[in-house]
Amino acid sequence: MGQLNLTEATQRAAELRQELNHYSYEYYVKDRPSVEDYVYDKLYAELVAIETDYPDLVTEDSPTQRVGGKILPGFEKVTHDVPLYSLNDVFSKEELIAFDARVQKAVGQPVTYECELKIDGLSISLKYENGRFVQGATRGDGTVGENITENLKTVKSIPLTLTEPISIEVRGECYMPKASFVKLNQQREEAGQEIFANPRNAAAGSLRQLDTRVAASRNLSTFLYTVADFGPMTATTQETALQELDQLGFRVNQDRKLCQTIAEVWDYIEMYHEKRTQLPYEIDGIVIKVNEFDLQDELGFTVKAPRWAAAYKFPPEEAETIVENIEWTIGRTGVVTPTAVMKPVRVAGTTVSRASLHNVDFIKMKDIHLNDPVIIYKAGDIIPEVAKVILDKRPADSVPYEIPTHCPVCDSELVHLEDEVALRCINPKCPALLKEGLNHFVSRNAMNIDGLGPRVLEQMYDKGLVKDVADLYKVTEENLLTLDKIKEKSANNILSAIAASKDNSVERLIFGLGIRHVGAKVAKILAEHFGNLDSLSQSDAETIVNLETIGQIIADSVVTYFSNEEVHELLAELKAVGVNFEYKGLRTADLVEVSSPFKDRTVVLTGKLTHYTREEAKEKIETLGGKVTGSVSKKTDIVVAGEEAGSKLTKAQSLGVTVWDEAQMVEALDNSSL
Repeated sequence: MGQLNLTEATQRAAELRQELNHYSYEYYVKDRPSVEDYVYDKLYAELVAIETDYPDLVTEDSPTQRVGGKILPGFEKVTHDVPLYSLNDVFSKEELIAFDARVQKAVGQPVTYECELKIDGLSISLKYENGRFVQGATRGDGTVGENITENLKTVKSIPLTLTEPISIEVRGECYMPKASFVKLNQQREEAGQEIFANPRNAAAGSLRQLDTRVAASRNLSTFLYTVADFGPMTATTQETALQELDQLGFRVNQDRKLCQTIAEVWDYIEMYHEKRTQLPYEIDGIVIKVNEFDLQDELGFTVKAPRWAAAYKFPPEEAETIVENIEWTIGRTGVVTPTAVMKPVRVAGTTVSRASLHNVDFIKMKDIHLNDPVIIYKAGDIIPEVAKVILDKRPADSVPYEIPTHCPVCDSELVHLEDEVALRCINPKCPALLKEGLNHFVSRNAMNIDGLGPRVLEQMYDKGLVKDVADLYKVTEENLLTLDKIKEKSANNILSAIAASKDNSVERLIFGLGIRHVGAKVAKILAEHFGNLDSLSQSDAETIVNLETIGQIIADSVVTYFSNEEVHELLAELKAVGVNFEYKGLRTADLVEVSSPFKDRTVVLTGKLTHYTREEAKEKIETLGGKVTGSVSKKTDIVVAGEEAGSKLTKAQSLGVTVWDEAQMVEALDNSSL
């Protein structure tokens, strides 16, 4: 199938936008995805290709506009048409009962309360005109905030187009999920950057990035909870307003409850005080609102807060313990990280005996000494952190902690690189770096060598069987049988996995080498452009930085890595043992050379395949220039129907799409050539 003409492209782009926005809504708003990620990815790639060929077809609500890419000059101020009020806090059951008494006295009748989880994020205000997202702003001081529209467009739970073409303004909370917070801090720590104290700070920092690509990479999400300008909405209560927001395509929290009495409110509070650590996001309390809007209007506002709402704040989950020691560990890139070893204590549902101290600056800022009594908590309800030292309980003979100057493993001098908060060991022969490098090299996204877990690799290193990644390819069955719990079958499986990894496409090797700042996606971009590792290793930063999505930091890091003579010695060893240095995927220049019925064809795989796994078939078809998508349409060229094929086969037949059985697909793959 060749390039679409303008009419065909316009129609197909509209179909793809609708389909992708629906899948995104299911995944990010309803938490009920109906298709696998690869289905979305292929449709997305198809839309990118169309919009690249026809830039005028790009619309504001296109999923491609969520990825960021704009560098903002700064954030302009936004005056809120309706102020964003604060909430009055309550901290006890008695204060909650007193709030209820004031409300009932003011309105002269019992009231119902909508209880909602108080998400610990950043307050945002979103404006829509005729159903299209036109402006997003921070709360600021409640009257004036900052325009962060472009960054909010990258948040996939925020609809760019509503299900109805109405004009409204809504408010909610943008937050960072706990898992994303942990991953982000790990990445920052590994890169020698300052870590975020909690998910709220991480979310706020992400939304105030001038490079929208940074915001897009942070995996933020939202919950909407109130309406500032109702437009044509007809809700008369908080509960029905949330239901309408849900129907319009917004993500609203389903863990809310409409309570008939303040006693029910307290039961809800107690339940989520216990469950908060199990939630995938951080909450710091419960918001209680009078449900009926007419009663809210009657109660009105003080200067700063509504009289009809309150925020019950959870007491902090803290505990007191003693810092007994500080251990230093070395990561794959040489960052040396301190960890407090503490007297075990229970906090937020688990027993804690260790807490990351992150870096030297953190230790100095907190003024942590050995044997200090400290207060600890769990950042994001996950990561044990030292909150503060209890100075009035510090031992009289306490002295400041002496920061190490040499690597705890190889004793080489540690360095403090410019613009970093981390200490690093830069000795390429440091055993700790080598062990971490081995673990990374065999990992799934790198060379994918099954059976070589951290314990096996550590034994191999300690016994002198491997000193670098090239030595993995020289290991024998006899060597492996000297390791604990490795029998003949396990040894043979490991050797088979090592041998199979030699044939990997080179992007896996590039990633596996552990070049700083080079992840799996960047490795593939480099591999596809340069074609082989030899060409990449001889390239310059100017050439690399001109590649799409690759910046100066990555380019400099790649060139610096390959400027090391020891690296070239390692590459020579890898080549000598037969590790593939070539890119096996399809390069743009190779398309004209492909001879295959799959070239430029859109293919759908359905039913159970027996000769290949679904992923193997997909990879082979794409290598031959085909596109594999997850849904059948009139643009589909071939449907491969395996055993028990269902609705996709039926739809293909109704549309007159060519249908192959698996044998025909296998034959076509076997007869194709690059």
